[in-house]
Amino acid sequence: MSDQLTPIKKWFQDKKEEIFKDYFSFLSMPSIGTDSDYKQQTLDCAKWVLDYLTKAGLNTELVDTGSFPLVYGESKDHDKNAPTLLLYGHYDVQPVDPLEKWDTDPFKPTEKNGQIFARGAHDDKGQIFYTMVALRYFLEHHKKYPVHIKVCIEGEEESSSVGLSKTLPSLKDKLKADYILAVDCGIPDENTPAINLGARGVCQVTMDVTGSSSDLHSGDFGGIAYNPLRAVAELIDKFWDVKGKVAVPHFYDDVKAITKEDKKAFIEEKGAKVYETKHGIFSFFNENGYSLEESNVLRPTLEINGIGGGYFGKGFKTVIPATVTVKISCRLVPDQNPKKILKELSDFIKKHIHKGMKVKLDMEGTGKALRCSKDSAIVEVATKAYEEVFKKPCRTVLMGGSIPILSEMIEILDADLVGIGLGLLDDNIHAPNEHFGKDRFEKGFLIISRILEMVNLEDK
Repeated sequence: MSDQLTPIKKWFQDKKEEIFKDYFSFLSMPSIGTDSDYKQQTLDCAKWVLDYLTKAGLNTELVDTGSFPLVYGESKDHDKNAPTLLLYGHYDVQPVDPLEKWDTDPFKPTEKNGQIFARGAHDDKGQIFYTMVALRYFLEHHKKYPVHIKVCIEGEEESSSVGLSKTLPSLKDKLKADYILAVDCGIPDENTPAINLGARGVCQVTMDVTGSSSDLHSGDFGGIAYNPLRAVAELIDKFWDVKGKVAVPHFYDDVKAITKEDKKAFIEEKGAKVYETKHGIFSFFNENGYSLEESNVLRPTLEINGIGGGYFGKGFKTVIPATVTVKISCRLVPDQNPKKILKELSDFIKKHIHKGMKVKLDMEGTGKALRCSKDSAIVEVATKAYEEVFKKPCRTVLMGGSIPILSEMIEILDADLVGIGLGLLDDNIHAPNEHFGKDRFEKGFLIISRILEMVNLEDK
């Protein structure tokens, strides 16, 4: 262990019981921001985060965003000439459905073999809480802070950061920073350190297809009424051509060719067997001409996320449903415009849906792709911190998913950003039995602590 890590690790070990008790308290709050039934619990969670950061030594406040508040914190006694570092994360979590698939109560954290099982254990409560603990350590041990710290923890990341996105322009001065640490990312495997230099963009559509004013008996009206489920199935089949390319016009207009530099920097071929063994995937699709990994992070996709209509209860109910609802999302790469893609997708749907069907489209959740500079000082600092903790070279990776607010933050705040975190693909985020390792929690704490200590040294 390096001399720099020794006192940090000792402090953590001395306070380990208290730290994990607080972590469990944080995870016990059902802060499902997407569900109005949990509004008060989500607000209570914001206040809990605020109180923790206040006790850690930051000046704090809840910033109104028109919905769930932003928890904001700022250091008190920093060096006035120090660089400003903004730490970003979120306290809201995904819904727990399907509840019957959980082995334990999602809001009663449970430890099994060094893994903490709970909704938010990884995304993002686990990651943001080890950050909060690192801030507590840093503020206790550095009386004249060598970095100007700002903290931005929102409550709507899982619903496209609607409030923060709307208020971000007015918060420009408050959140202004030289560097942003987005603590909501992951690593390829538990033994491979990696920093994240980008994510795909996103746009989402909810489509309601209606063929009649009410459900119809499939015997009485079969052969008369066109089934919306059939109309939707036929429409979906047209989304891709025979080679698997998205068939929506102009979808690829702004997509640039993959460079050798991108392949070298971000692609590590694993092969289908790894995904089958570790993630239970039996059937694979990669875009024609591209590997699985290239298709996942360097190419855009169109996915069907859900279809609902008709009867799903026990037994059988022979109906032709009046309305079928479909959830569609596109993951986008740099230079693709989410609003342009939504317009093309909307036109395609209206053109190809069966004649007579009524279509209602709700466009939501747009965000541009994110790509960070690999040459910034914060990337160098984060890389060193990972290498100190893991004792091996640190890779660069891209995220197949999306954090739409980050591209907005880079643009409005004019700051260098790097995505960090220790999440794994098999942590089951957004799924039953989400979990996070106690060993990775500690490593995350060590990494954040060292970044805070090194930012100013690297800036000069």
